[in-house]
Amino acid sequence: MSDSDLEAFRAETRAWLEANCPPEMREPVRDEDDIYWGGRNATFKNDAQKSWFEACRDKGYTVPAWPKDYGGAGLSPAQAKVLREEMAAINARPPLSSFGIWMLGPALLHFGTEGQKQRFLNEIARGEIRWCQGYSEPGSGSDLVSLQTFGEDKGDHWVVNGQKVWTSYADKADWIFCLVRTDKENKYQGITFMLYDMASAGVSTKPILLISGNSPFCETFFDDVKVPKSYGEDVPAQVGEVNRGWDVAKYLLGHEREMISGADGGNTGTIGAALARANGAIDPVLRAELAQFDVDALAYGAMGEKFLDEIKVGKAHPAQPNMMKYAGTELNKRRHELMMAAGGSHALEWESEETSGGKPSRNWLRTKANSIEGGTSEVMLNVISKRILDLPGA
Repeated sequence: MSDSDLEAFRAETRAWLEANCPPEMREPVRDEDDIYWGGRNATFKNDAQKSWFEACRDKGYTVPAWPKDYGGAGLSPAQAKVLREEMAAINARPPLSSFGIWMLGPALLHFGTEGQKQRFLNEIARGEIRWCQGYSEPGSGSDLVSLQTFGEDKGDHWVVNGQKVWTSYADKADWIFCLVRTDKENKYQGITFMLYDMASAGVSTKPILLISGNSPFCETFFDDVKVPKSYGEDVPAQVGEVNRGWDVAKYLLGHEREMISGADGGNTGTIGAALARANGAIDPVLRAELAQFDVDALAYGAMGEKFLDEIKVGKAHPAQPNMMKYAGTELNKRRHELMMAAGGSHALEWESEETSGGKPSRNWLRTKANSIEGGTSEVMLNVISKRILDLPGA
């Protein structure tokens, strides 16, 4: 696409956003209800949220870079980048948040059958099904290949027994993409990547209360869960080959780490000017730290753009998602540490309406989990030292 064509697309996109993005959807996200997750039991907070979602769904802008056959808009990488830039310019909220978009979708595009793509990707794009991820287990977190949840082959179905932990929003999800051991003799080639309904008999969830007082995380239990091997013609329950689910899992982990890193712009906002406006005069030492943070955030944004461009054309280093995840985690932790420092004792308040129930302190505490979810920071550093820096003895 020529530069003139891209500028014409930018003008068209800007006009479409102006006409379709309500003013309420250009405000910062203040609470969980401001995020629309979709799903069988989804409700809209207000008419503006509904209107914005439906406009983007009909345009293919919930998943703009996906092919039109699968619910997307079929945008090229350059066009998708323009759309992101124009949405950021008006502070437009994402019309739909979904683990299906961020993680399962890319895996299905790469490994899925045509039948799986037609069914599941379109459901994701339309916000009809809310997904959760069944990876970590007690004793199998960063070392996922040691997982013990087992699927016994019963001919036309599997019977799954086991437990997952740290399953984000499992209590609200409709379906799960789950790593299940189907061969106990082979550690790496005995895992199958399964898709099944969370409403199945034998599935139960229990929220895990965090130090912040809030929790998206759950324990998830499978007790004799019957998982059919097929959901129709060319729609098998497993993604990829049986016993080769680790290949899918590794691919998906790269996209999960990309999501956590905020490399798509979600983790690159500067905060110095905003905190100065909100808090008035700021201590000179803290001002210097805020300025350094803003420089680092802008640099991370530029690095994130380069990373996304490379990963879309298959030129990214295989360990680059690990690097981005670690850098993004540390940046987000620093952001909230600085916000707490600027807010002083007021930011430590826990329950009043003035702080929306202690939102600053609860969000700060929540960032501590960033260094665990999607692979611990220690594991990320090990991978970086071995596969990117090639350090001796690593």
